[in-house]
Amino acid sequence: MATLTIVRAYQHAFRTHPNYTLAVTGGSLNALGDAVAQLSQNILVKDHEPRPGWDPARTMRFFCLGFGLSPLLGRWNVFLERQFPLRAWRTQHRVSFRALSKRVAADQLIMAPIGLVVFVGAMGVMERRSPSQIREKYADMFAPALLTNWKVWPIAQMINFRYMPLPFRIPFQSGCGVFWTLYLSILNAKEDEMQDREAVLQQTVH
Repeated sequence: MATLTIVRAYQHAFRTHPNYTLAVTGGSLNALGDAVAQLSQNILVKDHEPRPGWDPARTMRFFCLGFGLSPLLGRWNVFLERQFPLRAWRTQHRVSFRALSKRVAADQLIMAPIGLVVFVGAMGVMERRSPSQIREKYADMFAPALLTNWKVWPIAQMINFRYMPLPFRIPFQSGCGVFWTLYLSILNAKEDEMQDREAVLQQTVH
């Protein structure tokens, strides 16, 4: 009963304020993914090493990223819905696997790289990294993250585009994305640690 109430509340919010609803939903699930990532990193710390604790600023950065990006993804889904309809007017009861494949291909070949470009750049700016450090992030993170994306997301997006109604595609994507955010958060944190160590070494040398 509680789940049905939440679904109805979400549907109402989406009808009245779609962009804001998608922004808050995407931001919250992004923040959850980072919180899970930080908890995992703390658990995996060895006993003789200091535990870093929870970094709320890091979680807030992930919230801001999801908040800003989710409305754009919502419009992208509307574009895919119109550009590649799954049911032609002559065959309303049959789903076109060709159109579904085109949706997934467009999403992975166009939006996935754009999303990673935005992620790396936005994180670098919010972390106040220098332009050279942001370029280094792109060099180290972009290709591995994109290859991993292509291994896990096509199946998830095929399920999403095929079975989820349009208003629920971003929440479904963000829900699955909790684990993806976990991966990106850990990858980004490792890159930050490496850059911070390099900065300390350079200061020591000089």
